[in-house]
Amino acid sequence: MSKDYTEYLDTFVVCLDEERFYDAHEALEEVWFPRRFEDDMEMKLVKGFINAAVSFELTKRGRPKPATKAWGNYEKYRPLLEMFTSVNTPYYKKVSIRLEKMREERI
Repeated sequence: MSKDYTEYLDTFVVCLDEERFYDAHEALEEVWFPRRFEDDMEMKLVKGFINAAVSFELTKRGRPKPATKAWGNYEKYRPLLEMFTSVNTPYYKKVSIRLEKMREERI
């Protein structure tokens, strides 16, 4: 059974809304880092969300090429959302929609 990461996801979303992208990255790093070596689709998706936040931070810092590369990592893991189910799946779907809308607004 998967663990409920609502607290971390809430912090991630608040940080995104406040354009504190580094802090958003850090919020989900708490979840991903201890499990980074696991071959787990959920953790790979979380890694993708982290990469999306990194992409926004790099854009904010005027580094478009690395930002595009980080966004590509998000896109690589995004399809995993349809390949597993966890207690967090509904929230993950909302986060994904929000990230993609934010990206559209920035390009």
